[in-house]
Formats: sequence, C-alpha cells, structure tokens
Amino acid sequence: MRVSDPEARMPAPLPALSLLETRVLGVLVEKQHTVPDTYPLTLNALVAGCNQKTSRHPLLEATEAEAQAALDHLKSHALVVESSGGRVMRYAHNVGRVLDLPSPSVALLAALFLRGPQTVGELRLATERLHRFADLSAVQAFLEELAERPAGTLVRELARAPGSREARWAHLLSGEPEPEAAQAPAATGPAPVAPNEIAALKSNVDRLTREVAELRDSVAALRRDLGA
Repeated sequence: MRVSDPEARMPAPLPALSLLETRVLGVLVEKQHTVPDTYPLTLNALVAGCNQKTSRHPLLEATEAEAQAALDHLKSHALVVESSGGRVMRYAHNVGRVLDLPSPSVALLAALFLRGPQTVGELRLATERLHRFADLSAVQAFLEELAERPAGTLVRELARAPGSREARWAHLLSGEPEPEAAQAPAATGPAPVAPNEIAALKSNVDRLTREVAELRDSVAALRRDLGA
C-alpha cells in the first residue's frame, strides 16, 4: 500500500479554507473515532458524511466532484493524506500533525467544522465520541489555547448575541466568521426515529410495566405478612 508522507509540513501559512473543505476535515476526524473499521474513508463515504442531515450545520449537498476538488486542495497543504492498495482510494486527515495540535483540540475544531459556532457546553456534548472532556473548564482551557496559539489563532469567542446566556466559539480556518454566526443555528428538526428503535422503546416500556406490577405485588404481600 502506498501512503503519502505524513511528516510533510505546510511550506506557507494555511490559506482560508472553504466551507466544504472544513466539512471534509470534520467528517474525517469524526469517522476516525466513530467508525474506525472503515477509516480511512472512500470518496463515497466522505460525501455521505458531508451531506449528513443530522449533527451538521449548515446542511450541504456536495457532489463527488466537489468533494474531490476539496480533497485535492487539502492534500496540497498536507491536511489530507491519500492511500491506495484496494479497489478505491481512501482518505485520512492530518490535522493534528500539520497544525501541531493535541487530540482534544482537533476534536473541538472538528465539532466546529461540522456544526458551526457553539457554546462551551454544546462543544462538550458534540465531542463526546471524539474526546471525553472531564468538565466544561477543560473545554474552555483547550479553546483558550487555540485562541492564543503562537503559530496563529484558530478559534475566537464571539460576542454574546442579544438574549443569549452564553457566547459561542467559532473556528477561523475559513477567515473571520460572519456577524450572524453568534446566533444559534437554525433548528433542522429532530433526527428521524427508525422503526426498530420505536419497537425497542415499546418493548422497554412493556418490561418496565411488568416489573412495576411485580414490585407492587411483592410490596402488598410483604405488608400482609407484617400485618400492615
């Protein structure tokens, strides 16, 4: 199998990345942790991840050609590495090595790439499967490190929007965020519940109902024995 050199470093400062390019990186980081058996990803799997309708903001409808162009640009800056040896090419991210970041910071960036600006609490939930932060202060500490990074600021805390209790954080790899980025993302609706999930919920409810009934019978018998 041939893999491009992962030790490569960017010869020049990273230019502003497009929305799709950051989405590609976010998907690669996410799938590395959530579906490790199929990582690195094929182009088809990557496009499906970019166009996913849940846990994404904004929603995209990228084509394979657009995703391939994004991959090619990211490869030119060593942010993505390509491997061959099977029937199809596969792609992996190289974010931590190129930007010299620890895995918690990469997880936070990935969440911002995938979901847009978020509060500290939202980021802790969004990164649960990528890196488990001990508490909110740990998330805050890594965000501040990214904001004060000597090699270049990668995130910024946005001005608190009117009526909001907390400020949101945004990444800067696509340049300065738009003013409306401080607002909460538009709701995309709850994720659809699959029929098998509904059946499982009903089964659990039936089981709990039976257990409650049995517990009541046991309590009633105990009261009789005690003469209560």
